[in-house]
Amino acid sequence: HHRRLVRDYEARPDNSASMITIAMIDNLAKRLTTETTPTWRYD
Repeated sequence: HHRRLVRDYEARPDNSASMITIAMIDNLAKRLTTETTPTWRYD
């Protein structure tokens, strides 16, 4: 789901930190609920 985190594409470190935080929140939400969230992409 989080292909963007595979490589460091971000120019700014705070963007990378934000993407990691969003991915962690998504993973925790999936563990707490059995619902799946739609995949998000930046095209």
